Amino acid sequence: MKNISSRIASVLSIAALAFTMGCASTAKTEGTGEYFDDTVITGKVKTAIFEQATLKSAEINVETFKGVVQLSGFVTSQDNANLAVATAKGVKGVSSVKNDMRIK
Repeated sequence: MKNISSRIASVLSIAALAFTMGCASTAKTEGTGEYFDDTVITGKVKTAIFEQATLKSAEINVETFKGVVQLSGFVTSQDNANLAVATAKGVKGVSSVKNDMRIK
């Protein structure tokens, strides 16, 4: 009976370790918690950009990976690009912003 309990404990320990490792982040992938955080940040940045009257939020794409926000798409001027970057930087949780927007 003691042998069976020992084996069950070993199997449960291995399963717990595998589950924990599966949710861990690496340099190129994010963990479950980080993915959720990035989704929230993306939503907040999109909302903040939408609230800027001079920006056409439908033409600005927002992606977030580990707190780094990437803005892409099109804006009508360099001032609008700068405003979008400044707006994104002002959102809580954003560690940096990459500007890949194009002026049309």
